[in-house]
Amino acid sequence: MLPKTFQLGRGLQAALQTFGSSSGNHGARFFAGEAVSVGTSQLRAELAQMIPEEQAKLKAIKKEHGSKLLGNVTVDQVIGGMRGIPGLLWETSLLDPDEGIRLRGYSLPELQEHLPKASEQPLPEGLLWLLLTGKLPTKSQTQAVIEELRERSKLPDYLHKVLAAQPAGMHPMTQFSSLVLALQRDSKFAHSYAIGVHKSKYWEMMYEDSMNLIAKLPQIAAMIYRKEFKNGDFIEPHPQLDWAANLSYMMGYQDEGAYELSRLYQTIHSDHEGGNVSAHATHLVGSALSDPYLSFSAGLNGLAGPLHGLANQEVLNWLENLMKTLGENPTKEELTKYVEDTLSSGKVVPGYGHAVLRKTDPRYTCQRDFALKHLPDYAPFKLVSNLYDVVPKVLLKTGKVCPCQHARAHWVALLYWRCCTGCCTGKCECTFIASCALVQGIWSRALGLPIERPKSLTSQNLVEKFGSVMRE
Repeated sequence: MLPKTFQLGRGLQAALQTFGSSSGNHGARFFAGEAVSVGTSQLRAELAQMIPEEQAKLKAIKKEHGSKLLGNVTVDQVIGGMRGIPGLLWETSLLDPDEGIRLRGYSLPELQEHLPKASEQPLPEGLLWLLLTGKLPTKSQTQAVIEELRERSKLPDYLHKVLAAQPAGMHPMTQFSSLVLALQRDSKFAHSYAIGVHKSKYWEMMYEDSMNLIAKLPQIAAMIYRKEFKNGDFIEPHPQLDWAANLSYMMGYQDEGAYELSRLYQTIHSDHEGGNVSAHATHLVGSALSDPYLSFSAGLNGLAGPLHGLANQEVLNWLENLMKTLGENPTKEELTKYVEDTLSSGKVVPGYGHAVLRKTDPRYTCQRDFALKHLPDYAPFKLVSNLYDVVPKVLLKTGKVCPCQHARAHWVALLYWRCCTGCCTGKCECTFIASCALVQGIWSRALGLPIERPKSLTSQNLVEKFGSVMRE
């Protein structure tokens, strides 16, 4: 039997059992009442204890401060993509222009110090606990999440057929989105909503779907990688490895250096506020009560854009062209000339500048520290280091407001080091919206947040409000 707090009516239980019987092993067990996640998940139990208090806090905030202004909106912000307009509740992180990202109040160096580790780098499973609960996990709590994700990681047989059906030449991110959408067949949230589950239970179904999806992402990403770059020679997950290490293992990079690099990358890219394209797209679609598979796929499609996650690929292409032209060890004078030529041709230098940050991205610094320790004499790292000195100086001369180094400016050197440049297409950022946007989706349903619906204006509205700018 389900614990009393999660019991459903007999008719609803019967219907859920019917749905579960055709939804794969995890679905059958959940809907039959055994509920692995309810019975054994420390993480879910922690959430169940926290949610009533958080609901009450948000209700009190709305009652006391609901009519207060957060700021003024300028015409520039409206025309400029709503840049900087405060308009989202996002519990898991806050991005400061100078300090960088804080996840539940912790800076990246603090997370590297305090989160449980497999070796040198934090385990993303521990960060998942922190993002969901706001509390640093113990080693045993982190291990519980590792085991829970392992239990949920088995892929349904039909997904292999969906992957095989992807046409030749389809971009890996398109395939990734397609496979995530195919998993929607087994959505616990969609099935439960269809038969009328009470809205107070939405977060539970969101939790089930989100954890199931997060558990499966490494294998999906690795399969696409092996299909595209390794002739479809798939590698089964290792039964003892953690989530991030298994991604590296299944891609074919099976040494501790690769595992540590994967843990580092997944940790520092786990969240970056809610206004970035992929996180916001996931949040927006989820606000319509679309299940996590639908909303996450929307976020992936945003991540695939060249101004977002695909910028990894842009950095890779630019750096490879640079090395073909100048070699692996160009002088700073040669680099300066190459950067100037890039800009004069009307192109940008990918990996520099950020919509919010006004100083070097702390994620860049974390990667640089890793490289200084593990590959200080590696030629691509030396090249990236020289660009670190050269590019901002050139960009400042052009009047660029923020010539600071973005995390992506460094990632390519580390990928070269592990010989897995094929994942530069963006799949390695799967937790960028998995951990943050899906975690926020659970809380959005727990807190009863409404459908997102900002007000839009026409250009004529602006002219009528502020007067014509046209001159005869």
